[in-house]
Amino acid sequence: MHSSLSAPSTLDARWSYFFVGGHYIGEDAAREMSGQMYVQVIEPATVTQRYPIVMMHGMAQTGNTFLATPDGRPGWVHDFASRGYRVYVVDQVGRGRSGTSSKRYGPYATLSMAFIQQLIIGQKASGLWPQVTFHTQWPGDPVPGDPFFDQFVAQLVEYMASGVKTEEVNLPANLALLEQIGPAIVLTHSQSSPFGWKLADMRPDLVKAHVAVEPNGPPFHDVKFVGGKEWYAYLKEIERPWGVTRLPLGFVPALETPPQAVLQPQAESPDLMACWQQPEPARQLPNLAQVPAVIVTGEASFRAPYDHCTARFLA
Repeated sequence: MHSSLSAPSTLDARWSYFFVGGHYIGEDAAREMSGQMYVQVIEPATVTQRYPIVMMHGMAQTGNTFLATPDGRPGWVHDFASRGYRVYVVDQVGRGRSGTSSKRYGPYATLSMAFIQQLIIGQKASGLWPQVTFHTQWPGDPVPGDPFFDQFVAQLVEYMASGVKTEEVNLPANLALLEQIGPAIVLTHSQSSPFGWKLADMRPDLVKAHVAVEPNGPPFHDVKFVGGKEWYAYLKEIERPWGVTRLPLGFVPALETPPQAVLQPQAESPDLMACWQQPEPARQLPNLAQVPAVIVTGEASFRAPYDHCTARFLA
């Protein structure tokens, strides 16, 4: 597939990269590195912001998602660097330029075309959730053959099938990055938001703020969209046992097992979901509470019906 799409920019910056984390496994000739993470660095000619920003991509993506849009516009890297931020863009451990390996990280998965079209892109025709009718921003018809849709699909890659494994192997590398560059703003997208919550909980001294773009959620249970009058259903299995993460968080009073969760009797409005929350009095997360956080959600996104549940859990 050939495309002349590009992201023109007058950005005056130095581009470089390095790897963090990683350790050797195996012996002798079978020795190899595991757990390493690729980090792309964009250093503007004039740095005016006190803290750098670290960008962590979502499921089936790589750091490329922050460089440009599928229709060729400059991405968020250019926006932040042009405003004087040092920008660090990662490829998750076990993904993209960090290296894939089912031997080291277990089974991999891919996104289905139905998932891409109906949820990620949010086709109006799907009618799967109320807010999908607000979608006006795709620059064409989001189906195979549309050049922008094809560019988007072409950048998708395999990802670790296990959400727990994904969080486990990325945590040491993310900590190593923050310890190397110092305090930073962490910007996560979708799948990587649990990385941000866990990092802020462990090292509030290093996470100065967390920008969670359409964070992985809602709390505790995943959701299936079915459209119609009863347009969603919570799945029975608990996906994020610690509310917003699969790894333990520092609740007070302390917990050796995940917190309890109860479902609200009804939603706040017909276009929002009822939320799974802790029963009152809710246990607190004092470390996480030290880190300013903002949740950013597109008005037509499949996250729009439930990101208020993540905000409520954190509050």
